[in-house]
Amino acid sequence: MKKLIMAGTLAGIISCLTPLRADNVADHEKRFREAALVFHEIMQAPDKGVPQDLLEKATCVAIVPDLKRAGFIVGAKYGKGVLSCRTTTGWSAPSTIRIEGGSIGFQIGAGETDLVLLVMNDRGKAKLLEDKFTVGADASVMAGPVGRSANAATDAQLHAEILAYSRARGLFGGVSLEGATLRPDTDDNHDMYGPTARQSEIVNGKYPPPAAAQPLISELTKDSLVEKK
Repeated sequence: MKKLIMAGTLAGIISCLTPLRADNVADHEKRFREAALVFHEIMQAPDKGVPQDLLEKATCVAIVPDLKRAGFIVGAKYGKGVLSCRTTTGWSAPSTIRIEGGSIGFQIGAGETDLVLLVMNDRGKAKLLEDKFTVGADASVMAGPVGRSANAATDAQLHAEILAYSRARGLFGGVSLEGATLRPDTDDNHDMYGPTARQSEIVNGKYPPPAAAQPLISELTKDSLVEKK
């Protein structure tokens, strides 16, 4: 009798958790689609997008759509986004990342803000894959140049490990992003890829992109080369 009760209790717990996990996965899939839309809109901006030649050289791209309203006004604000990196077969499945704290240059006080980071080399990638990465302290981060090419980029921008962009109230441009911390969202990644998935494995190609991530992968592939120059 006791075994039957325990079995029934376990079954009840599992039945309660299953809808919760399904809801979580739906939220993560929505974030993938939102990231794809943000990237598409930014790249389509006439003469104001991320320079094509910089994107072609980028090792990874991080996109944080819709940072929390009034984010970054007084420190510890919060948003979630995705990180995808180049592999030998194309762009990786997206890992979920969190961004917290810091400031976001002249756009403090703006409402909805989208953030894009281009990781320009393997050192920047290695730093971003650490358990906790502080922008400006752990790697060189610069406001990225905008336009169809990187001709206007300064020498410092061309040698930065990470280039930062933001869009708020329809305005898009390179942005000063200092003091914010980025880290993988382990719980979200476990929801999507399984209980042992690690961010380094996800962005290095161990897991295939889920169906909901295909629009994002398509946008990244369309607007950049599959193989790093």
